[in-house]
Amino acid sequence: YSPKFKLYLQTKLSNPHYPPEIQAETTLINFMVTEDGLEDQLLALTVSKERPDLEAQKAELLVQQNNFKIKIKELEDGILHQLATAEGDVLENIA
Repeated sequence: YSPKFKLYLQTKLSNPHYPPEIQAETTLINFMVTEDGLEDQLLALTVSKERPDLEAQKAELLVQQNNFKIKIKELEDGILHQLATAEGDVLENIA
């Protein structure tokens, strides 16, 4: 593992979907500019200059949201595994 390693991927898809594990580890850059997107970017820039505490809180919330997405995926996989390996009545499986 090298901390200098960077991988750039490009797609023609307008709105690509990636699993939560990938989203938590990557940065998605959308080069399509819309009026709403530009407004959001300018607002984020203004908030970061005027209220860095709010920008830090936003960053923390994004990290927390990504962690929750990963946890949900793990829980879903665990439930599916339990359902697939359950013997007898599924409702009586308390493992």
